[in-house]
Amino acid sequence: MWCNRGKESIALDLKDPRGLAVVRQLVAEADVFVQNLAHGAAARLGLDSATLCAAHPRLIAVDISGYGGSGPYADKRAYDMLVQCEAGLVSVTGTPGQPVKAGIPAADIAAAMYAFSGVLAALVRRGTTGRGGPVQVSMLEALAEWMGHPLHHAMHGGEPPARTGLAHAVIAPYDAYPTADGGRVLLSVQNDREWRRLAGQVMGRPELGTDPDFATNAARVANRGRTDELVADALGSLGADEALTLLEKAGIACARLRDLHELADHPQLAARERWRRVDTPVGPLKALLPPITLPGGDEARMGDVPALGQHTAALLRAVGMTDDEIAALRRDGVAA
Repeated sequence: MWCNRGKESIALDLKDPRGLAVVRQLVAEADVFVQNLAHGAAARLGLDSATLCAAHPRLIAVDISGYGGSGPYADKRAYDMLVQCEAGLVSVTGTPGQPVKAGIPAADIAAAMYAFSGVLAALVRRGTTGRGGPVQVSMLEALAEWMGHPLHHAMHGGEPPARTGLAHAVIAPYDAYPTADGGRVLLSVQNDREWRRLAGQVMGRPELGTDPDFATNAARVANRGRTDELVADALGSLGADEALTLLEKAGIACARLRDLHELADHPQLAARERWRRVDTPVGPLKALLPPITLPGGDEARMGDVPALGQHTAALLRAVGMTDDEIAALRRDGVAA
């Protein structure tokens, strides 16, 4: 659902010369070719970006790797969680006592997004020069770029940011607090004026706004435990909806800590009509529109999710094969 919507699926054995020949025929007519095989595998097949771009000057060929095509890590296995560790993301995520991986495949997504932007840049370049060319992206380098704020803080500002769970390392209160109905509300106080509004309009304790132990952010951070306890006591007597209403009215940045079912039912996504239904091998399912909206243009294409090899025959016919030739490839296990 997430990665294959709108694609056509062809299944070929690339270790058979006949299967590889089909891929080369498809590439000859393509604008963009993307591969993320293990290091060296694409080159052995002649499907690496350098080889393909030499044969097809207008082609944009993208090599996605774990650690790049050279250097001591070039041959190292690269799975998302491993790269999260190598890139330091795990070191700044979690609680003081326990580092944790991100809950989404951050290294995979980072590499994919830089491949996406790299392809767009290469298309612009081709529009002015007539030539495509290789695009190379590594998971480590992509995620290292995303680590820019904590990385530069550590390199140039002293200590790396501390792991603080949902709390902010240098701002208080900035955390998620339980509510009376079992929900959790995250709030962020960005300055001392907001603290005074929180104390008076939400907590019902206006005197805390000028109390020397809490009046400044430095004081609240130094007394984080007491600050959090006071906020938790106030929100713990309210339902989540009531707490969010009071926080919004007081001008305090806040959010509901949602689970994935609540995200699927998010009122903002519904109000902006972001959901569509697409067909899949198991029937129609909901899927989100792509997040890039170009006002005034056509709506983003929402194609179906294919079964593996669903379009094999159609794509083989598109490169000139007859039904008898297709049947022979399937009989021999070259195509599925």
